Amino acid sequence: MIFLSKFLPLFLYPTGMITLLIILTLVFWKKRRVSVTFLIIAFIILLVAGNKYTATTLARTLEWRYPALVEGTTADVIVVLGGGTEPVVEPRSMVEVNSAGDRVLYAAKLYQDGIAPVLLLSGGDIDFLFDSPSTPADDMAALMELLSIPRENLLIQNASLNTQQDAEFSCAIIKEKGFEKVILVTSAFHMPRSVALFEAQGCPVIPAPVDFSITKQGWDSLTHPTIEEFVINLMPSYTHLSSVTKTMKEYLGMIYYHFSGVLK
Repeated sequence: MIFLSKFLPLFLYPTGMITLLIILTLVFWKKRRVSVTFLIIAFIILLVAGNKYTATTLARTLEWRYPALVEGTTADVIVVLGGGTEPVVEPRSMVEVNSAGDRVLYAAKLYQDGIAPVLLLSGGDIDFLFDSPSTPADDMAALMELLSIPRENLLIQNASLNTQQDAEFSCAIIKEKGFEKVILVTSAFHMPRSVALFEAQGCPVIPAPVDFSITKQGWDSLTHPTIEEFVINLMPSYTHLSSVTKTMKEYLGMIYYHFSGVLK
C-alpha cells in the first residue's frame, strides 16, 4: 500500500503525464493525427505547469495558509516532521540538511529560545525508496545534539512511513506524555495537510511553518513584472515543475485522506 501510494500518483504529476504522453505519441506514431494530439497536449502541460506564474500561484495557496509563529508563544513540546535531512552514507562524513533543512534549524532555534523544553522528532525510513542506515528522526537527533541540545530533551519517533503515520504515532506519544500545548514545525507547503492529520488524531497543534519559497517581495515582483521578467517567468523550468508537483502531492494527499475517511 505504501509503495502504491508513492508510485501511482507519479503519473498524475506534470513530468509523469508528459512522459506518458510522449510514450503514447511513439506508440501511435503511424496514426499521425492521434500522435500529434498527444504531443500537443504534452507541450501544453509543459508550458502551463512549467511557468513561474502557475508554480508560484499554486504554492502560495498552501504556503500562506498559516502565518509565522507569533512571538512569545510557548508550548509543552515541539514536533518536528522529517524530510529535512540526508543520512551518513559515502561520501558524506556527517548527517547533512537538504532543501527542507530549515525544519531542523528552526526547531532548534525555538528550543534554544525557550519556547518549549522538549523536541519530538518524527520520521521513519521507507526501505524501497532508499536503504538508509538511519531514519530521518535519528538524523535530526544527531543534528540537534550537534547544536548542543541534550539528548534527554529529545523524543524519537522513527517508525512512521508517511505524514499520516507521523500524526498517528506522534500523537500517541503526546497523549502518553500528557503534553497539552503542541507546536508543529514543518515546511509551509506541507503544513495544511499536517495540521489536518494531527487534528484528526485528536492532537490540536500550533503551526510553526518554515521553509517558505514564496515571499511577499517575490509575490509583488511576480505580479508587477517588467517585460523581460514576464517573458522569463513564462519559460518552463525544472524548478517550476518541481514546485507544481509538490503542491499537487499535498492536494492529492488531502483528497485521498478525505475519501478514505481519515479526514472528515
